[in-house]
Amino acid sequence: MKPDIRTRYLAAAVMLLFTSLGTAEEKGPWAVATFECLGLYYPSVNDQGLCTVQYCQADEPLWRDALPLVYDAREHQYRGSLVGLKPDTAYVMRLTCRGKTLEFQGRTRSEQFPIGKTTYLSAGELDEPVRITESGRADAWHLVTPAPGTKAVIDVFNLHDHCLDVAANYVIIRGLELKNAGQHAVRIRKGVQNVVVEDCRMTQWGRVGGARVWGVFHGSDSAIYAETGAGALVLQRNLIEHPRSGSNDWESGHPDGPQGITLQNSAGRNIIRYNEIRSTEDHGYNDGIGGSSNFSFQGSPNRDSDIYGNIITHCWDDAIESEGANMNVRIWGNYLDKTFAFIATASTSMGPLYIYRNVFASSRISHQDPSGGVILKTWGPDKTITVDGQEVPGDRGRRYIFHNTALQPSGAMNVFSGHGVSNAMSRNNIFRVRGSTYPSNRGDGPSNDFRHDLTSGYITGGFVRSMFVPSNRMEWFLASTVPAIQWGKVEYARGSKTFTITDPVVQVPNPAIDKGVRVPGFNDDYQGTAPDIGAFENGNPALRFGREASPGFARAPWERY
Repeated sequence: MKPDIRTRYLAAAVMLLFTSLGTAEEKGPWAVATFECLGLYYPSVNDQGLCTVQYCQADEPLWRDALPLVYDAREHQYRGSLVGLKPDTAYVMRLTCRGKTLEFQGRTRSEQFPIGKTTYLSAGELDEPVRITESGRADAWHLVTPAPGTKAVIDVFNLHDHCLDVAANYVIIRGLELKNAGQHAVRIRKGVQNVVVEDCRMTQWGRVGGARVWGVFHGSDSAIYAETGAGALVLQRNLIEHPRSGSNDWESGHPDGPQGITLQNSAGRNIIRYNEIRSTEDHGYNDGIGGSSNFSFQGSPNRDSDIYGNIITHCWDDAIESEGANMNVRIWGNYLDKTFAFIATASTSMGPLYIYRNVFASSRISHQDPSGGVILKTWGPDKTITVDGQEVPGDRGRRYIFHNTALQPSGAMNVFSGHGVSNAMSRNNIFRVRGSTYPSNRGDGPSNDFRHDLTSGYITGGFVRSMFVPSNRMEWFLASTVPAIQWGKVEYARGSKTFTITDPVVQVPNPAIDKGVRVPGFNDDYQGTAPDIGAFENGNPALRFGREASPGFARAPWERY
């Protein structure tokens, strides 16, 4: 007898679990680590109701609360994430479901990579691509870098498809300048695992492109391109700028063109942080960070991945495209500007996906149309994915949306795209936009929970800007008072004169200060009587973005020599 839809759905989803990190047969919970987060997994045949989480450092038994885990009946599994952790630190987790308590340990990844072999590239300019085929080991990585005190530039002058071709595991590429690749500056081969690309500059790559309606059927030429099944990538502190071609905008159809970083059906466990991806409008990107397959149980970055601290600008579609499984994927602390959609999440087939403390700046549709796009692209509860010829629900994973700030004027028109959304929770966001804030819950998907966000009507731009203390840096501390319209006729007296003003602008207390609600694990460090709404907490250090925000940042060889 042909398996039913749920069986097919489960069969497709369970393939994601057969990794060295754990399998569906495991009885106890386990953790999957990045530098600053732990993804938690707890197999359970039945939904045991609320599964609460507490955690502490192993050497400091001060228990803290986290968000409860989410139960996925398709896989008989609870899932969720711990965020804001210290690198290379052991943690103890305590799960409580129906009075039953389980404790287990996990350790975040170390940011230090032990070096085994070092390959020094010759100083000066190389005009041939470098192919890396010798793998390192987990305890002895293979480092490829310029000779000490020198600068190494690989400029293939459009005569070769790639500057670097990585066909080995446990490889670190550090401090190189990569120019004029015919297609991708760095290609990471199919299935390759554990590659670090850091402190590099990539520029002037790719084929001349354009819209598909113009007959251009190639796209996504990328500064860093990871083929199918590659994973466990650390892409950090890179300057990615000025591709040779440029994406079309929406006036000639769906944008298609170069990308900063592309992951094709990744194996997951990726960390993309503190990069600067920028260009000009005429040489803009399709997506800053993206990949495929969007409508799948894999996609980009797939699972157990973090995207944070990046500056991404000049995109005609999405600044960050995180679509596919989105299983324990965390996107936080990014500054996104000059794009159509800020973060695309269609689909989120598995979840949970966490989007928090990002700053969303200007948005536009095309060169000629400055009206804004959307903050979050979704897909909708009625959309499906085809599995062995059967249609199964494809966008029902949990989305968490916390403490983001949408800037105005010239920001997004709407918070969500018009495709519908289900199973989303929002808290403490500044979502003052000129269009719609929350979509209807179309279809039969799990319900949404949108509360405690700061929203407003059609008059937004200058009023949103005035919420923040003026600064020449990318920081938006909340001002103590803000201007607001006092609707109606208001009588005033000045000396011996009395007069009436219609709809005057008055100063009122900032509605974002101390007006948020507690979200365990996401705003534990709040100041004042309650958390502030938005990405910044007054009294805490400002968020920092880009290469210089990385702890211990030092200038790379290509900018020193």
